[in-house]
Amino acid sequence: MRIAMISEHASPLGSDGQHAHVAELSGALAELGHDVRVYTRRADPEVAEVVLLPSGVRVVHVVAGPAQPVPPELLLPHMGEFARVLGEQWSGGGWTPDVAHAHFWTSGLAAVTAARQVGVPVVQSFHELAGLDDRPQTPQGPSRSGYERALGRAVDRVVAQTQDEVRGLVRIGIPRERLTIVPAGVNSEWFSPEGPAAQRDPERPRILSVGRLVERKGFGDVIEAMRYVPGAEVVVVGGPPAEQLPADPGAKMLRALAEQFQVADRFKLVGSVAHRDLPNWYRSADLLVAAPWQDEQSLEQTALEAMACGVPIVGTAVGSLSETVVDGLTGDLVPARDPRALGGALRRLINDKVRRFTYATAALDRARQAYSWRRVASQVGSVYSSLRRTTPASTEEAVA
Repeated sequence: MRIAMISEHASPLGSDGQHAHVAELSGALAELGHDVRVYTRRADPEVAEVVLLPSGVRVVHVVAGPAQPVPPELLLPHMGEFARVLGEQWSGGGWTPDVAHAHFWTSGLAAVTAARQVGVPVVQSFHELAGLDDRPQTPQGPSRSGYERALGRAVDRVVAQTQDEVRGLVRIGIPRERLTIVPAGVNSEWFSPEGPAAQRDPERPRILSVGRLVERKGFGDVIEAMRYVPGAEVVVVGGPPAEQLPADPGAKMLRALAEQFQVADRFKLVGSVAHRDLPNWYRSADLLVAAPWQDEQSLEQTALEAMACGVPIVGTAVGSLSETVVDGLTGDLVPARDPRALGGALRRLINDKVRRFTYATAALDRARQAYSWRRVASQVGSVYSSLRRTTPASTEEAVA
């Protein structure tokens, strides 16, 4: 099957977040025998128009707007040009996809516009809805939820990653019958218990937390919870690079909280690290804590990566974490915004080496069995097959 991935700002040549998702899914689909091309906006004048990845996936750079990085929230004005180029390429007689899969709402707008010209079905993955995106919005920003609602009704299928995302999509008016759940995957070859670990004090238990330094991710609750976990340290990976941390508002707030709750000597803020180095940090930890106040797909991915490294989880019982973490089997879940309950769960697990080992073993098995990219790609491929429309080109190939 010929599959066009539309990912205007998250190129598979990147290494984290949505970039990694698109790269891993595309690569796994290619391994299953599909012909996959990823269309992304050219953000570097020096990059080749087409880049062939080792997996066999072709990354096609589309000229739409300036050949320089542009924040995702400012890309909407360039989607008309992006759609025009897609339509020209697909209708030019060279390579026409059997299905287009758009990632993020702006990609979806371009994909739907281009696909209508050639009769190609469109699958949409939103990754994050307007109400959960804390990035600055454009003047069109207040209408983003309207675009998402219209897009969800225009495409042939929406792939959601969790039940909580389904509820959010239905809430904004997308028909439930258009929705299919396929969870995110994790690369268990890269994220694994085997390999080097970041340096640590062997005499002090380490609790790790990973993510952007924004309030709703619950890092403040984690710091307050450390009052109830004497002797342990908490290490936060995320935010700007280390050299920019002193001036970062989120970092300043967390350091102030650490002083306020008298845990500053057991609090370490690392800053952002390269995605390739994340396994080292997971392996260095006794457990991972994720304490968001509301659903966070990025923290679901963090939990999956930690589980694949054989690390148990303590998290808040919200959204996707409730589906990824099996309470009492791969980790412990507590109510959101309750530092005392969070601290109690952390303390109990830190002090129980046998339970940590049991959780870690179950977490590793769950990550490898339920969340492998090959399994995810197979499920997504089934969605594509259910929508595939016979075109003259595909009919000729079938006869041949």
